[in-house]
Amino acid sequence: MTSASALVPLWDRGAEWDRRLAMVREARAFLYLSTFYIEHDPYGLGMLTELVAAQRRGVAVNLLIDGFGQRLGGVLMSAPHRAALAAMLDELRRCGATVTTYDPAYRVQRWLGGGQHVKIQVSEAGEAIFGSSNLSRSSFEGWNEYSVALRGPVVRTLLESYRDIGGTVTESHLDRLSQVVEPAGADLVLDYWLCNPNRSQGVAGPLGWRGPNAVTTNLIDRIATARRSIAITSFYFKPVEPLLAALLDAAGRGVQVEVFHSHREALPATDLAWIAAAAHYHRLLQAGVRVFENRHGEHSKIVLIDEEWAAFGSYNFEHAAHDRLAEAMLTSDDARATRPAAEIFAELRRHSDNMLVTAATLAHLPARLAVRRRLFGPFKRWM
Repeated sequence: MTSASALVPLWDRGAEWDRRLAMVREARAFLYLSTFYIEHDPYGLGMLTELVAAQRRGVAVNLLIDGFGQRLGGVLMSAPHRAALAAMLDELRRCGATVTTYDPAYRVQRWLGGGQHVKIQVSEAGEAIFGSSNLSRSSFEGWNEYSVALRGPVVRTLLESYRDIGGTVTESHLDRLSQVVEPAGADLVLDYWLCNPNRSQGVAGPLGWRGPNAVTTNLIDRIATARRSIAITSFYFKPVEPLLAALLDAAGRGVQVEVFHSHREALPATDLAWIAAAAHYHRLLQAGVRVFENRHGEHSKIVLIDEEWAAFGSYNFEHAAHDRLAEAMLTSDDARATRPAAEIFAELRRHSDNMLVTAATLAHLPARLAVRRRLFGPFKRWM
């Protein structure tokens, strides 16, 4: 367990971006930032420009990028854009910053998309930003995202975990965070769940790996306690079978289960992630689960149970989050954490972007898409 003295919800895209830039610009001693990937766009380039400026004025900048995530994001960039982005990262290194690309130890892990998906930003001022956003236009102008700004002991907890996701941390920086005084105290109790499955796998990587994954297990245990309602956001909802079974069981005992995830049009590069999610639509609908698709993209990761307990962070409900990617969630039953989540779900229910999936929706899928759903559905673990 850990705690916070403040938690500021960052659902508004402009508010989060402004807060991230302000932290970098105001940093005077150190700045840590982890991301899944950086896009060659005004947000990725804008952040790199600010990090270079911070390093040049004497801030110890530490940037952690996931190798698989960056390769995946690179597919959407032109060769000149990839080269320009690499040049900016090289400039950041030349200035003296620590820039790490995380790749798991074993070749099979790298081939199958192993990596780290946790997004943490911390400075010596004693504030952290933690959530779902990448450094890309999609995260700040396209998809829904959810992050929080935090102060208090949780900030040190988050920075300590930077090592577990492939980064390096200077011990004196942790010590400095411990010395930050919070006048209001730290009475907002949080639990921090983190698992990097790559660290517990052998040469076969996720093939044959049976876990456990602490985040998945904790979510299953929490879902089992639900009495009235469960609401979930995820990029594409395609959970591992034990997690799916727990939700179906909850729906079977009368719990109202709602899932908000992305429409197939939200990811123009491919519809395979949607196909993997749609493969079990019939099971969800038959159990009474309400599934909504967001046309512009739902990339937040929030779980709200009985409107009394919330979790938020980087964990998508998908196989990759269970057996290939380092993921983390913060959880709390404090109203300061649950109330913003409840307000977000209330907004999603009334927003016109969210379309309810019904049996009629599936019956009227274009023929080609329906065929591809049947053909590729059995391979959803890898999509």
